[in-house]
Amino acid sequence: MTPSHPKIEQPRLGEPYLLTPGPLTTSYAVKEAMLKDWGSWDDDFRAMTRELRSSLLDLLGDGADAFDCVPMQGSGSFSVEAMLASFIPPEGKALVLANGAYGQRSAQTLQYLGRDHIVLDKGDYLPPRGDEVARILADDPAITHVVAIHCETSSGILNPVEEISEATYAAGRKLLIDSMSAFGAIELRPSDIRYEAMVSSANKCIEGVPGFGFIVARKNELEAAKGNSHSLSLDVHAQWAHMNKTGQWRFTPPTHVVAAFIEALRAHAAEGGVAGRGARYTRNRDVMVAGMREMGFETLLDNRWLSPIIVTFFCPADEKFVFDRFYNLMKDKGFIIYPGKLTVVDSFRVGCIGQMDEDVMRNVVRAAKESLEEMGVTNAAPPLRALEERAKLAA
Repeated sequence: MTPSHPKIEQPRLGEPYLLTPGPLTTSYAVKEAMLKDWGSWDDDFRAMTRELRSSLLDLLGDGADAFDCVPMQGSGSFSVEAMLASFIPPEGKALVLANGAYGQRSAQTLQYLGRDHIVLDKGDYLPPRGDEVARILADDPAITHVVAIHCETSSGILNPVEEISEATYAAGRKLLIDSMSAFGAIELRPSDIRYEAMVSSANKCIEGVPGFGFIVARKNELEAAKGNSHSLSLDVHAQWAHMNKTGQWRFTPPTHVVAAFIEALRAHAAEGGVAGRGARYTRNRDVMVAGMREMGFETLLDNRWLSPIIVTFFCPADEKFVFDRFYNLMKDKGFIIYPGKLTVVDSFRVGCIGQMDEDVMRNVVRAAKESLEEMGVTNAAPPLRALEERAKLAA
């Protein structure tokens, strides 16, 4: 199918754009797909599950034959926990690469699971680098797995998973990737980046709605995962084996969400797949960032590390700027932004994904300008401390 620029629809009256990393603004076609009821045991729904799994594997490109796809009910964090519990055996040990809330959540999950682990904590936004991973693995031969976040949405940083993978496998260990907010818009081809398993979610770059995540893993790892999981419902091996045997989910599937996701997958393919979707999100980011910088806003990250998923901006130093009021003014204009998660300086985030194009992002910039004017903020420049923090990253 020839890739085409998608038709971006205006939200219904009173429905704002969600400038968040998911849930996000979806198309009418995705919403309408949820209007029909499906029997979870019916052959038609089994066919939908097959299409879902095979279409996701198609996004891997070369090397996909070695993998299989296992959808899992629940939010993305359910699938992350399922991956960690199923592929890190009870006697294993993990190195978690953390530079934000989601790396820390993986570490917390491992603590709940009783899996031995250590954390390379890079703070709010510094990227874990391959040479650091190599040194830690050389010093600790007990480590069996490395856990990396592809896009850390706390800051919007796109982590260097390729060099992390190279360091991991050079040391004879295995890599597990949380690609929750990146898969579908940023390539994660196993022919280019080696890993054993990755997870993502229906309501991210594929532009579906919340309700399930999915684990894409090597078949030999799925086979070896039998008996590892602590959980009946989050056992990836059991879900995989049951699906392959019966074509059904083990427990009640989110049928309407699956139907919406099938529609979203078809739209994703029509847009040109990962490359097409990623190109639109990149244009969204570039237009929005340029407009915000023109007003004096500063991004947390240098251009080198900016992801096309979500961007963190420092709050202005002007004492008239109050984030809660800015948030409500933006919402009144039709845009829901995201609070910041930095611990050192005040910030906020603007997402670039979902049913939005560069014209929408120009309207976002216009709304931000009008909101500042209504607040009486004449300069969006951040405090000096914020710029000092960014300089650490540049170094």
